[in-house]
Order: sequence, then C-alpha cells, then structure tokens
Amino acid sequence: MGWGQENREADAGGSARLGHRAQRLSRRSFLAGSAAGLGALGLGGCVTSDGTMLAEAAKVYGPMPAEKFPIPAVDISKVDPKYYRRTVRYETKEAPGTIIVDPRNYYVYRVEGDGSATRYGANVGRDGFLWSGDAYVGRKSEWATWTPPKEMIRRQPEAAKYARGMPGGLDNPLGARTLHLYQNGAYTLYTIYASSDPESIGSGITSGCVGLLSQDMIHLYAQTPVKTKVVVLPA
Repeated sequence: MGWGQENREADAGGSARLGHRAQRLSRRSFLAGSAAGLGALGLGGCVTSDGTMLAEAAKVYGPMPAEKFPIPAVDISKVDPKYYRRTVRYETKEAPGTIIVDPRNYYVYRVEGDGSATRYGANVGRDGFLWSGDAYVGRKSEWATWTPPKEMIRRQPEAAKYARGMPGGLDNPLGARTLHLYQNGAYTLYTIYASSDPESIGSGITSGCVGLLSQDMIHLYAQTPVKTKVVVLPA
C-alpha cells in the first residue's frame, strides 16, 4: 500500500528512538506481540521556559479519576518533551479531521485546517511490522476486550490464557480507548490505542498498531467519528 500525498510539518523535530528494554510478561510485552484539539490542552503557543512547559504538561497528563477505571497521571519525566501534545503548523491537502500517522518520527497528527494540526507522540510498529497506506476508523471502543491473535499466541504461548479475551481495564493492552482501522469494509487488525507506558512513546514496539498516551488517546478519540480517514505514511 502506498500514498501520493505530500505532508510537511513546519517545525518537525526529527526522529528519535528510545532504548529497548528487556521484554517481560506484562501489558507492554503483549503489545509488542499484538497486530491508542486546539486550545488550552494543546500545549500551543510560546513556551518561555522548561519549567513552564513541564507545568503545562503536568496538567495535560494529570490523573483522570472520573474514568470507569481511574487513570493515573503520566510520569512525564519518562517522556521526551518533543512528544508532548501540542498544536503545530502542518501542511497537507488532507481534509480537517483526518488522522495522519508518521511512524518515522513517532507522531500522530489530527488535521485541524488552516495549516495546523494537533500533534501527539506515539509508539509504532517494530521492524518487520510497519505498514503504510490509507484506512478509516471502522469502529470505536471504550475499555475494549482484548483478544490476542492466533499468530501472537504461537509467538508468545503465555498469551493463550487470554484466547477468549481479556476484559477492559488498566492492564488491558488496548487501554481506555481504541480506534479500529478498516480498509474496504474489512478490519485490518490494526488499531490506534491508549498506552499507559510512557517509556514506549518514541519507539517501535508493536506489530503495526499505534499507541498514544491514555490522556492523548482520549483527547483524539473524542474528536474522531467513525469513517474518519487515516493515512499511515511510509517509515
């Protein structure tokens, strides 16, 4: 799959890859084996000091106690500041509302129109599991049940205990919100999901899915209707 649209972010910061840590039987190891607006919360505008930026990020990534499963604050010291949510200049011919995934630079954009976009830091597919092309949001889920694919169970037999599904919750790999990606009426098995692992942002750990911090994923999910176009750029 490919695409012919040119996109360029005016203040692109280049790519970075966090070090890989030893795999363990945990929410993150399951993720590694399986196929998450403008305004005050956008971290937009001028940042006068590192302290100001960190204080604003602490508000954006604070706890969410009203959720069905209360979400703790993100340890922002474990996230490179360039991956904090913010509003950026972004040139594209895609319509407002379109989601653009840039796996090379570990970013997800929501096109806002007027040459701007909301940018989120992301984790993406690891080597051998990257893909590109156009898709769309075929359905949306809150605190979804996660069922490991048969291919994953073969690679990681310890996941077999969830063959009938893991109920939603903080330890569930899909997290608080999930956008399920479709092509031509068929589910691709790829998702944009909510991650509670701040150290994963800016790295390739999944089998093609794209993860945002839970607070970012909830922010994106609320603005994304079913049928929204998703463009995944080549890595």
